[in-house]
Amino acid sequence: MSIVYKTRTQLVVETIREKILSGEIKAGQPLRQAALAQELNVSRIPVREALLQLEAEGLVTFEPHKGATATELNASQVDELFELRAMLEADLLASSIPNLSDEKLDEATGILYQLDRALGTENAANKWSELNSSYHNCLYSASDKPQTQELVNTLNKNADRYIRMHLLWAGGISKAESEHNEILAHCKDKNIEQATAILKKHILGSRDEIKAFLHERELANA
Repeated sequence: MSIVYKTRTQLVVETIREKILSGEIKAGQPLRQAALAQELNVSRIPVREALLQLEAEGLVTFEPHKGATATELNASQVDELFELRAMLEADLLASSIPNLSDEKLDEATGILYQLDRALGTENAANKWSELNSSYHNCLYSASDKPQTQELVNTLNKNADRYIRMHLLWAGGISKAESEHNEILAHCKDKNIEQATAILKKHILGSRDEIKAFLHERELANA
């Protein structure tokens, strides 16, 4: 019973997420649980659970006396989040590379293989997003900078909705794949300068594509 329930909740999560990211549900628009339950032909329970999960992803906000609303996707927030990520993650990678063991490099190689296989599967963007985080964290794992890593994890959590949007709507997966391979190759060669340069390009390139996508979305919904 719990497996069926979880599957139903996940389907509701994916449906509402897609409506928010595509702009079908506008920023600030109330998300009425009863109406969503009726539209999706489910009870209110999976809708409530789905909205809580989407709140954790930053796509939904719960406000007093108002209930759940779709949060705004903000281009200026993208700038700050991704520029901070580029700076801090490059620092983590530079500190980690000299200490990365062969085991960790093999682990990163294995994650890239899983990333490639995740494409085209059910719930691909979610799987890809999780594996993407695992890949980067694997390469940063030997940095011995727990405070910086904690800051990066927080930034990535806040950036996750934009990263998923990039994967789903802006064609971010194909470009990321080649950059991931380049970063790993430079890590194996202990080439800190090249590895951090590609990483910054990787993160800031995503920023630019996400901002362009948000701009097009605003024009389409104007």
